[in-house]
Amino acid sequence: MNKILKNTVILTIITLVSGVALGGVYQITKEPIAKAQEEAKQEAYQQVFEDADAFEVLKVDVQEAADAVASAGVDDGAVIDEAVEAIQGGETIGYVITSTDPNGYGGDIQVSVGIQSDGTVSGIAILSISETAGLGMKAAEPDFYEQYSGKQTDHFYVSKDGGEGEEIDAISGATITSRAVTGAVNSSLGYFQNVLGGSADE
Repeated sequence: MNKILKNTVILTIITLVSGVALGGVYQITKEPIAKAQEEAKQEAYQQVFEDADAFEVLKVDVQEAADAVASAGVDDGAVIDEAVEAIQGGETIGYVITSTDPNGYGGDIQVSVGIQSDGTVSGIAILSISETAGLGMKAAEPDFYEQYSGKQTDHFYVSKDGGEGEEIDAISGATITSRAVTGAVNSSLGYFQNVLGGSADE
């Protein structure tokens, strides 16, 4: 009985020490991680909107965003994470809308989409992706993601699926990834059109 009690005390001490250590590590790394994430977002904003000299974060209403995504015909669980106004010389020249589609082969794919005031996609940047090397990870290469740039449309579709709007050639052997990225882009377009008052027909 004493041995069991002794082992219990030892395990309790180890658990407490481990908990304190993990808490300390979290506090130490929390700020650098947050800073790195913010820098990555700013780089993505500048990548998709090179002409902007400032970005102003907008408030995103969760229900309003969900309705906008649904109205864009995206029903795969994609969500709007953030929207920022792209500003040049004090005037709004468009928006950068970040969305996440959960249906990548390796899980969530987060994409920032630059959309000019007339609805033209100025570019996209992959913020987070964990796909298969040599296949789905090719989504983060210009040969794939630059297909969206310069297009004025309210919808993209993957070539293998058919549809209306602008066609996107799927990555060979990674159609699932291609669909997820396209879903995220379409979600951002839906938010732009239905919440920010934009239109590809303006």
